Amino acid sequence: MIQTTIVTTIDSQAYAPKLAYRIAMSQPQTHLFEVKLIVSHWDGEHLDIKMPVWTPGSYLVREYAKQIQNLVAVSATGRKLGVHKVAKNHWQIQTNDSSKISISYQVFANELTVRTNHLDATHGYFNPAALCFYIPGFEHCPIELEIIPPQPDWQVTTPLPEIGHQTFLAADFDTLVDSPFEIGTQRIYDFTVLDIPHQLVVWGEGNLDPNSAIEDIKKIVEVEAKIFGGLPYKKYIFLLHLSPAGGGGLEHKNCCSLLYPRFNFQGAEKHNRFMQLVAHEFFHLWNVKRIRPAALEKFDYDRENYTPSLWFSEGTTSYYDLIIPRRAGVYDDREFLVELSKEITRFLTTPGRLVQPLSESSFDAWIKLYRPDANSSNSQMSYYLKGEMVTLLLDLLIRDRTQGAKSFDDVLVQMWEQFGKAEIGFSEIQLKQIIESIADYDLTEFYDRYIHGIEELPFNDYLAPFGIELQPVEASMPYLGINVKTEQGKEAIKSVAAHSPAQLAGIDPGDELLAIDGYKITADKLNERLKYYQPGQEISVSFFHADRLMSVPIVLATPQPQQYQLRSIEHTTEIQNRLFKHWVSI
Repeated sequence: MIQTTIVTTIDSQAYAPKLAYRIAMSQPQTHLFEVKLIVSHWDGEHLDIKMPVWTPGSYLVREYAKQIQNLVAVSATGRKLGVHKVAKNHWQIQTNDSSKISISYQVFANELTVRTNHLDATHGYFNPAALCFYIPGFEHCPIELEIIPPQPDWQVTTPLPEIGHQTFLAADFDTLVDSPFEIGTQRIYDFTVLDIPHQLVVWGEGNLDPNSAIEDIKKIVEVEAKIFGGLPYKKYIFLLHLSPAGGGGLEHKNCCSLLYPRFNFQGAEKHNRFMQLVAHEFFHLWNVKRIRPAALEKFDYDRENYTPSLWFSEGTTSYYDLIIPRRAGVYDDREFLVELSKEITRFLTTPGRLVQPLSESSFDAWIKLYRPDANSSNSQMSYYLKGEMVTLLLDLLIRDRTQGAKSFDDVLVQMWEQFGKAEIGFSEIQLKQIIESIADYDLTEFYDRYIHGIEELPFNDYLAPFGIELQPVEASMPYLGINVKTEQGKEAIKSVAAHSPAQLAGIDPGDELLAIDGYKITADKLNERLKYYQPGQEISVSFFHADRLMSVPIVLATPQPQQYQLRSIEHTTEIQNRLFKHWVSI
């Protein structure tokens, strides 16, 4: 009979099994990590092992167990032990009274992201959540990891302490999950900030200038450390993968993994975007790695961990990844306002902001944000983006009410002192109370309208005391409401805006756009063609819908702003100038 629960007579605190991993990659070109978990001093009729279904910092069930193959368990004498699959990520081993069990398996690793595993002839990278099992009830046990590279010149980079030649120790499973590994011939650049050693570790080729990048990284580290009163680690690693395309980051307590397009470092705009990524992931070492919502105080790797407060964990961090580089001198006031204008434009051109409340967006991250579809922009709002906008308003509110004496920085410092240092999870109510105490203002109405509700954010009401206003850039064409992209020689309609003329006429995402008023149209010429028409004018749009040729009449609507700009108000006062300067520099 298959046991589906741990035997209740096992007391996980009465004894501690010894756990050791050996991770090899003898044929890296096959993308297979060869993993062996050795469990010693085991006392039980069976051994349950589970693979996490997600990793902290990326709120989606990713089903890491799907990449496991050829799992075999043997006793100390080499006798094969019975292994039964209990659930999608749960195996149970019949120990036959063996106190030492070796579990061998392979993990297919050919997905280069910051939250998965990648192995090829040039390097090996893995996130332990996507590679290593945990034993329920024994997550607190120390874990040794021996790395066996395929070549003698391959080195190992990880934030874990080395206790022997290419052998590392994690204090517990949470620490293991929080410690990615880079194995190969990566380039390592050492530097010091505030007397603490740091490393920039780079895999891949591109146009990165490491010396220039390190100079700005140092500035960002110093500015963020100033907010929180120092650095909470003894060493930190910036692990950078240069990829053909795509990007992203994943935070850890003592390092971060960064993925960035290999030729996107030259030029001010591209350099600034990379520094914003650095600022974001580094800021997380306080906000979310240590200052955590109560639902994330203790990770449950078996299922979703729901919280309405990701708007603070991620959105507030997104706000600071814009303003930190300004404070660090990476870019100036004008560039900061340009970057912030882009974010506000993204927000105000997302119809879903009027459908999904911010707190709901956070709670539903597991089923929505990381699983976008053609209707997502109409029905969803990113807690990153709206959280960034809400934090902007709260920062401006606090600065205005205190005449610059306080800011959202003070909220972060109090959250750090009260929750972060001791790593005690905070509740939604506690977060609200701390913001209110700093602002000396009841935020119940603000929360009801903008966090739990879907009212439009009144940007100009909050920007005016700083001598700044938000203005739409007048559109030069009437509104149709479709997003078209050329794919394999066809004009694919990728999305259709809610309540737009196109949607009301029955055009759907996935349709193929053919012509306007009988003339062929392509994605790159669509906006130019629409300029020939006036709002209220009827056009005929031809397209394929489910392989059926269709033509429908559509009445074009009033132009809709596609861009918003922040600019200085004419004749600003001395107080407005002082508040603005304080906002962008302190």
